[in-house]
Amino acid sequence: MVELSVIVPAYNEEKTILELLAIVKSQSIEGTTIEVIVIDDCSTDGTLELLEANPDSYDKLVTLQINSGKGGAVKAGLAEATGDYIIFQDADLEYDPADYSSMMKPVLKHDADVVMGSRLLAPHYTRVHYFWHKQGNHLITLFFNIINNTTFTDIYSCYLLYRRDLIRADELTTLGWEQHAEILTLATNRSKVFYEVPISYHGRTYDQGKKIRAYHIISVLWTIFVKGVFKNH
Repeated sequence: MVELSVIVPAYNEEKTILELLAIVKSQSIEGTTIEVIVIDDCSTDGTLELLEANPDSYDKLVTLQINSGKGGAVKAGLAEATGDYIIFQDADLEYDPADYSSMMKPVLKHDADVVMGSRLLAPHYTRVHYFWHKQGNHLITLFFNIINNTTFTDIYSCYLLYRRDLIRADELTTLGWEQHAEILTLATNRSKVFYEVPISYHGRTYDQGKKIRAYHIISVLWTIFVKGVFKNH
């Protein structure tokens, strides 16, 4: 059996957290066990109270005393993970845990080290909005592929799955949106077998709580450059 650790950072997600966790817990993948780790990033709404009242909805709960951002929450979750592989899950309902089975197929069939979920490889559905978000994603993905000699189509999808022993939590140096680029760069440069699979996407609007902004692209591109070009230093 292969164990998959699902890392769920949560900050003020009382509207969706229990529904999301119920969907995660309902997943059944042949040859795979699932460990669910939720990190409450010092939420100010009722997220933590809901989590504490429903301990059966996860395997481990990490509560941060200071708001550390998604990157800090991810590092805290990684420090607790015991699975053979890691996958990240946003606490909203933008991404569907039903896609875990597709994400695990390259692992179970081809011993993949890294699997990227792509919203651009003919998914069953994807919500349409924010033209400039898509163009920004194309730019980030192109830049990553040039630096790392890869052919990914959608590197800033939430669904990044990788072999846990490729990266230690304490070696990650970034805490913002750029951390995703750092993790993917390190995992890609330390392994040989990469795959992409199509995933569905139901993106939130800003009114619904979407947090990423255009200026985040600067730190993302810088991280891709530094971690890719200076990977041996």
